[in-house]
Amino acid sequence: MKEKTHKRAKLELDVDHMLLNDLRMLAKREGCQLQAVVEEAIEQLLRNRRQGGPRHHVMAAHEESLARFGSLFERLAK
Repeated sequence: MKEKTHKRAKLELDVDHMLLNDLRMLAKREGCQLQAVVEEAIEQLLRNRRQGGPRHHVMAAHEESLARFGSLFERLAK
């Protein structure tokens, strides 16, 4: 089976230095290149956004509101 080849493109970014440091540590811990970690993160972001599912911060806010107002929500639903 012939392996599919992808044309590569350069990408230059300015990112928060702590974020870049965390990415470098993750790449080192997983034994891969920084490029692989960044590419995986981009692929995951695009996949999640295409699926239209809820984003992490939205679900966190939802869970927080349930914790704070769950009993009120239950009474209003009756």
